[in-house]
Amino acid sequence: MPKPLTDQDKRKQISVRGLAGVENVSDLKTNFNRHLHFTLVKDRNVATKRDYYFALANTVRDHLVGRWIRTQQHYYEKDPKKIVNGWQVEEADDWLRYGNPWEKARPEYMRPVHFYGRVEHTPEGVKWVDTQVVLALPYDTPVPGYRNNVVNTMRLWSAKAPCDFNLKDFNVGGYIQAVLDRNLAENISRVLYPNDNFFEGKELRLKQEYFVVAATLQDIVRRFKSSKFGSTEVVRVDLSTLPDKVAIQLNDTHPAMAIPELMRILLDTEHQTWEKAWDICTRTCAYTNHTVLPEALERWPTDLLQNLLPRHLEIIYEINRRHLERIAKLYPGDHDRLRRMSLVEEGDQKKINMAHLCIVGSHAVNGVARIHSDILKATLFKDFYEVEPHKFQNKTNGITPRRWLVMCNPGLAEVIAERIGEDYIRDLDQLKKLLTFVDDDSLIHDIAKVKQENKLKFSAYLEEHYKVKINPNSMFDVQVKRIHEYKRQLLNCLHIITLYNRIKKEPNKNWTPRTIMIGGKAAPGYHTAKLIIRLITAIGEIVNHDTVVGDRLKVIFLENYKVTLAEKIIPASDLSEQISTAGTEASGTGNMKFMLNGALTIGTMDGANVEMAEEAGEENLFIFGMRVDDVDAMDKSGYDAMDYYNRIPELKQAMDQIAGGFFSPDQHDLFKDIVNMLLHHDRFKVFADYEAYIKCQEKVNALYKNPKEWTKMVIHNIAGCGKFSSDRTISQYAREIWGMEPSLERIPAPDDPRQ
Repeated sequence: MPKPLTDQDKRKQISVRGLAGVENVSDLKTNFNRHLHFTLVKDRNVATKRDYYFALANTVRDHLVGRWIRTQQHYYEKDPKKIVNGWQVEEADDWLRYGNPWEKARPEYMRPVHFYGRVEHTPEGVKWVDTQVVLALPYDTPVPGYRNNVVNTMRLWSAKAPCDFNLKDFNVGGYIQAVLDRNLAENISRVLYPNDNFFEGKELRLKQEYFVVAATLQDIVRRFKSSKFGSTEVVRVDLSTLPDKVAIQLNDTHPAMAIPELMRILLDTEHQTWEKAWDICTRTCAYTNHTVLPEALERWPTDLLQNLLPRHLEIIYEINRRHLERIAKLYPGDHDRLRRMSLVEEGDQKKINMAHLCIVGSHAVNGVARIHSDILKATLFKDFYEVEPHKFQNKTNGITPRRWLVMCNPGLAEVIAERIGEDYIRDLDQLKKLLTFVDDDSLIHDIAKVKQENKLKFSAYLEEHYKVKINPNSMFDVQVKRIHEYKRQLLNCLHIITLYNRIKKEPNKNWTPRTIMIGGKAAPGYHTAKLIIRLITAIGEIVNHDTVVGDRLKVIFLENYKVTLAEKIIPASDLSEQISTAGTEASGTGNMKFMLNGALTIGTMDGANVEMAEEAGEENLFIFGMRVDDVDAMDKSGYDAMDYYNRIPELKQAMDQIAGGFFSPDQHDLFKDIVNMLLHHDRFKVFADYEAYIKCQEKVNALYKNPKEWTKMVIHNIAGCGKFSSDRTISQYAREIWGMEPSLERIPAPDDPRQ
């Protein structure tokens, strides 16, 4: 007979088999109760069997977490490359791979969203029938206020197929197809179109836009109808007061379907008259425009809308009919004006102009910098401005000083607080107080010291990630933003090549050393933008390995540019490149971030640069190049790139090097498309600003050699940043568009000392 096992032996065997022994039971009970209470927010009086299951599952999962983390670290390659052999390569950004601890799913508020189907006009009203339904599952993310105990909610939506989605056919083929269709339905929220300033008219994109609009509007109406006043729950039935409680800000045209969707709800579900529904809609909605580039403006084909959202197309047609009827009365016989102002664009393919829909269906229209708003009134929306000038406003963009100074540049934030206190964090206008210290040697010293510390830190990061030896005493010259022809990274490239050629020509001259960094992403289908990235990396390959140049010039393309990298580079930058063609950049916010962090701006009079020059003094920025009027005049007279090419030797040399394969010795014609575009098809007139840009960069070099004067100019810039706080921007939206007074009220903290 084998010897009987003792309790200790049994526990050892259980442990070896990977099962919990009796000594773990107490811990398991404690963890089970902890999860029931804190994770599921339930007690035993209300907990269900499912709650007990989830509490137990979470308890067991706790024991796996350590091994899970180690396994994923083993599998997951750290910092995968966005750049391969100098080219941008897209990789899926699976940011929900490990879940999101900041969000809370709210399945109890799931809403149905309809697609396809057909429209029936019945005696009881209009019905949208035979639709395909996708469920919108809300996820709430807390948005904490700054030192006021307020936590607001941002609600996002995920697409889920209904349980019975297309599962009507029980033969094998039908079942498989139904499962595939479920996946297609859930794709709606699975991928984000990464394009910037470029419209891609794909059905999935329209589905995404309508999906979030429909879910949000249903949620808005539900919450408006059922509100609590103290302990009393009131069900509102009169939707005429909706604009008093709700503001829908159309952030560009992407949520433009909110206008026909709100009309559909008011007409078909709430059975309002057209006149009353339209009054509610226009008083609720307002539109912010973010671009004047024609290729970025959304124009949806009517065929696509007819198939996907047939009821909404009917509503848009009726909006347009009434709109044109009004314009015809104001301008009898002006058929060209009717064509220009129509929501429907005729042509080879009939399309809906979504910007026109937004203007007609909103009570306010604004641009995002003063020059941008003026351009909208003078050109893009001139006809609409003439009819309703009271609609048009400006709301210059802003940035939050909490993230873009206090968090990412604590050294500079502390230096400022030592001089003027820390109230500026909530009231950025107080930075003007720094002007009294502009000649103070201790402030000049402290600001320069913080900048140098940030540069040393970022130099170490660059050397680790790019294997390029950085001179931390060089000027950090930075252009980080989306790669696009209008932002003119190519103008920057021409300056780099010119500077390189000058150093090679006179290697013994006392050159101002520069580390030039360009970063940003190109839209996946934007061939020219991807080629621009390849040119930048190719220039870096030649420049960085030239021993004659040494550490006087380095060129780095910053991979995978995003907020976390911006928080490192912006505090370390000396020079901020904001060099778009005048009249093309709506505002920009990177320009403001650099300014607040003590970088000087070299830029055109475009976007918010204009207001930055006003606030800091134009003499404290490096402004160059054509103004909007100059660009307009050149459009009329004609832009001849070859004239500049033949007239400016250094420009010709740079272009010949690009064209001749100097920067692509293994493939001489690699950049032929860029060369052809710059010489023959350049909408953004790079060569026209080349000479002014090069001369302005010479001024930058000269000032950088005088650190005290450079830093005094930096102080002027930081002191002029008050206007560019998002606090000011949001307050203006609240007062001037949403009809409400912003509140600085603090919510009292509970007595609990842990709060």
